[in-house]
Amino acid sequence: MKAIRLASHSMRMMKRYKLRTSFMMLGSFIGVAALTFVVSAGQSAERKVLEMVTQMFGDSGIVIRVGGGEDVGGPRGAGTRLKIDDIAAIAKEVPGIEDWDPMQTLTTSIRHGDATDNAQIFGESERWQQVWNRSASRGDSFDETAVASLARVAIVGPTVAKELFGNDDPVGADIQIGAVPFKVIGVLESWGTDPHGMDRDNEVIVPITTLMHRLAHEDTISGAKLLLKDPASSDAIKVQIRKILRERHGLSPGQPDGLTIITPTEVRRMVGKVQRVMFVYLPLVAAIALLVGGIVSATLMLASVNERVAEIGLRRAIGARAEDIRLQFLMETAITIVAGGLGGITVGFLVALFSAKQMHLGNVDPWMAALLGIVASAVVGVIAGVLPAVRAARLQPAEALR
Repeated sequence: MKAIRLASHSMRMMKRYKLRTSFMMLGSFIGVAALTFVVSAGQSAERKVLEMVTQMFGDSGIVIRVGGGEDVGGPRGAGTRLKIDDIAAIAKEVPGIEDWDPMQTLTTSIRHGDATDNAQIFGESERWQQVWNRSASRGDSFDETAVASLARVAIVGPTVAKELFGNDDPVGADIQIGAVPFKVIGVLESWGTDPHGMDRDNEVIVPITTLMHRLAHEDTISGAKLLLKDPASSDAIKVQIRKILRERHGLSPGQPDGLTIITPTEVRRMVGKVQRVMFVYLPLVAAIALLVGGIVSATLMLASVNERVAEIGLRRAIGARAEDIRLQFLMETAITIVAGGLGGITVGFLVALFSAKQMHLGNVDPWMAALLGIVASAVVGVIAGVLPAVRAARLQPAEALR
């Protein structure tokens, strides 16, 4: 009963000092809202990144792309001119390569009737499905003959299909990529947004020879992906790949090759960095905001003790013990901060839900964030209330009433 009376009295004091209570709630609200948002959105983002990395690289994929290399931003020589023959030579000379697929990209406009879309065009070989772990959800893919004959066939992504055809089936229809007509033979399975925020459904896949000679008018490629029989050998194979490419391009020692080679080991390292950012650094920033809110609350409660000296003295004079005064101020602080924290949980989760929807991150799980928010606000509330409660309890009745 005593605890109930103290809680009731604390609620009355919170209503009496509305401005002070509002500022205390605001500090907790902002900190917990930030923590809830970071944890909720971070979990969805991490899940999305892991899904995309698994799809793009898998456990046995090595990706070679033009640009960067060991000297990112440095001078680029002849080594940046990567060709299909270079990748074919690697697949032939390096043991342990199971499959490979060259790649070239181009961003251009696509038209069907009066509808237009600006999409990324990928030139791939007939092996693209097994190498990139992606397939057509409807229709067909192209074969080796289509690649050899520079066939004007295309497999469009769901976003492209929606922009150009609405609810109509695009399979069998004609589109125009740049100034070149193509026939749609399939629709890609949905991939969603990649870790860079790009819509991977706003893509079109065509035979690589068609893109090189009919669209881009060049004989080079932008990269390739190799599948390994033994993922454990990826680092050793990377060394062999770089050696072969440097020899084929006649690069002297020390001369940058302008290539980036990404192995499964490096992918795991990148994923580890993402996880640290999502679950260490960002929550730490939110925790600091919550801590600042706790400090503000403690300061306001200390000021409240000075304002309520007469009240404290009167209560002590009529029989209230020091423990009762201490518990009252502790309870007032904790209730105020937890109330603000509950509001922060709600708003933080709603913002995370909206952000995840806008960024196509998938479902948001509120339970972990809610648990952390409740525990964090409760702990901060208790800690912030300790010093004001102790100070109030130490006031002597005679001094307080004087």
